[in-house]
Amino acid sequence: MSKLSELSAAGTAVWLDFVDRKFLEAGGLETLVAEDGLTGVTSNPSIFEKAMGHGDAYDETIAAFDREHAGAATIDRYEHLAIQDIKAAAETLKPVYDRLGGKDGYVSLEVSPYIADDTDATIAEAKKLWAAVDRPNLMIKIPGTLAGAPAISAAIAEGINVNVTLLFALDAYIRVAEAYAAGLEERVRQGQPIDHIASVASFFVSRIDTMIDKQIDERVKAGDADADALKALRGKVAIANAKQAYAWYQDFIASDRWQALAAKGAQPQRLLWASTGVKDPAYPDTLYIDTLIGPETVNTMPPKTMDAFRDHGTVAQTLTADVDEARHVLAEAERLGLDLSGVTGTLVLEGVASFAKAFDDLLGAIAQKHPGA
Repeated sequence: MSKLSELSAAGTAVWLDFVDRKFLEAGGLETLVAEDGLTGVTSNPSIFEKAMGHGDAYDETIAAFDREHAGAATIDRYEHLAIQDIKAAAETLKPVYDRLGGKDGYVSLEVSPYIADDTDATIAEAKKLWAAVDRPNLMIKIPGTLAGAPAISAAIAEGINVNVTLLFALDAYIRVAEAYAAGLEERVRQGQPIDHIASVASFFVSRIDTMIDKQIDERVKAGDADADALKALRGKVAIANAKQAYAWYQDFIASDRWQALAAKGAQPQRLLWASTGVKDPAYPDTLYIDTLIGPETVNTMPPKTMDAFRDHGTVAQTLTADVDEARHVLAEAERLGLDLSGVTGTLVLEGVASFAKAFDDLLGAIAQKHPGA
């Protein structure tokens, strides 16, 4: 059994944060499913920009689409390409989905980052992409913004699986977890089944430490009187924040509200650890996997991080360990004025902007390659 398979056995499902046509056609995803127990795939505009905007893997498909759809908008050409890849990944994962009774085996496709603050547009696009891919093991990615929460409820009520993305703060996570429950409750009111509706809440990790650590380093360099206390928090705040979210999740699924839904077959909305590639070379490259292992969770990893864990990761029930220490870390961060709330708020805005920029670059690359369309 590979270490990635051991990770799955410990309760943390292994997902790949990458999709690329050449990788799919070469059987790379099938190999990960067979050898490492991989059960899911995530995509985002940045991933598609790297895949479609560089190299020639998609050129033939774009040319064929242009011949059939003269004058098509660039965004329609992108969606055609993306949907093909997502369908291919979904087909590869369908046996996993079937074997696990719909509890895993999902591939995610994101709504446009341009509409992150538009609830109605997000709902409309979620429905459009869901219909276009037409696979039961698809998840539509919706950002966990204020506008995203009601869109999540509406999508779930429609029977659309949802991957909530760009979550950094506990209050934002609570909001979308309750939105998921509200969507299921609406389906129950409509007399619709809820046992094959799935959702994950993608809680981003490494970016928090990157920003917090920068604050710490600047203050230490400036001779801050609390330098030692600050240095003791380096690389710890993001993990503590994630453990706090999981503790809330455990309380929520034990609540009367959730138990009423569970009695009707509802699946819990699993926490998914995202942004798990280590940015600081001073940290172990498996830091954000080793420290966040626990039941009913997911870790979506870029290929490099997945390779690192397969080689030298450590499997142990770490997510529920040292919870008091995690609370102490967050209390210290607050006492020292590190402003976690401000950091997480900034990261949501930066995340939306980053995906929008990647989408701009992606559409620009497609248009440049085939300007006659």
